[in-house]
Amino acid sequence: MLWLSSPNQRAAALPAVWLVATDHRPATLTERSALRRGLARTVLAAQFNLEPDAVRIEHEPGGRPLIAAPFGSGLQISLATRAGLVALALAHGPVGVDVEQVDPASQPPLAALHPAEQVALLALPPPARPLAFAQLWSAKEAYVKALGTGFRRAPDSFEVKLAGLDGFSVQDPERPGAQAEGVGRIIKNGGHGTMAAAFIQLA
Repeated sequence: MLWLSSPNQRAAALPAVWLVATDHRPATLTERSALRRGLARTVLAAQFNLEPDAVRIEHEPGGRPLIAAPFGSGLQISLATRAGLVALALAHGPVGVDVEQVDPASQPPLAALHPAEQVALLALPPPARPLAFAQLWSAKEAYVKALGTGFRRAPDSFEVKLAGLDGFSVQDPERPGAQAEGVGRIIKNGGHGTMAAAFIQLA
């Protein structure tokens, strides 16, 4: 598993995640989508040794992005944007990536979490909860992206267990016996503050 920070870097092996800090502060969903897709074309063009115009990204009916050109790569992608940071995951299988901004002044929305996650969060000192919530939420969103459902799947219907700052596992009653483990990363995004990123690939 590789973490890269420049859209022009090529991954020597997959899976890999590019976390690219930009100066943009997209205010709307349309602007965030344009930023994601533009950076994704740059990343994939470098990875495939092509011009960006030769790369095309489309979406499945459920919203999951796919590489429409070049055709036949067999690779799957996932995209995310938050506060000017663009994340792209590339892998040989179902993959999800997400990034969330840590808001020290916010109160985590406990009702959106699995009961066990609520207990784990409340067991932490209050100053530690915003970071832990960002880790949990990025992991949950990465997981439902890998499933291809997005949050049509209720976020409280499965449990994420954090393993320090750089790992997590998912227990999902709809996938009994399936191993689902991911990796996380905490980064400083320039003037955008602290961010929590999460990546997962499903078997």
